[in-house]
Amino acid sequence: MNAVTLVRQIAARRSIVFDAFVTPEGLTSWWGPDEYPVISASADVRVGGHFRVRFRTEDGRIHECSGEFLEVVQPERLVMSWRWTEGGVSSELPEEQGNVSRVELHLRAIDTGTELTLIHAALRSEASVSSHTHGWKGALRKLPRIFT
Repeated sequence: MNAVTLVRQIAARRSIVFDAFVTPEGLTSWWGPDEYPVISASADVRVGGHFRVRFRTEDGRIHECSGEFLEVVQPERLVMSWRWTEGGVSSELPEEQGNVSRVELHLRAIDTGTELTLIHAALRSEASVSSHTHGWKGALRKLPRIFT
């Protein structure tokens, strides 16, 4: 299976990190690399609830991803489906068109705050893994900034 797995240590409590993934305010503050500002975000955080994030790339293109919350165990685990509804990897990689992948977040308390493990699975190609890795790495570089 093609997947991205990233582990980061963040100097913030699990509940605060969890909220950054499930509130519109949290999502708009860190989602995507620096060069891709979020235009809007919404989240209905419950099993069966949906999220949606829209952002703009440097060249002005709009991208949107959305999905459904499959598991919500606050503040330690979040699992959601993921698909591109506008632009995104599916616009560059036809094999991702219509693909529904899966994002898992595991938050573990550590002495310095939280260890976050992000797994984005069920991607269809190595090119998609590479593209999603770039996006998630950029976003996770921004995430700790909102806690300082």
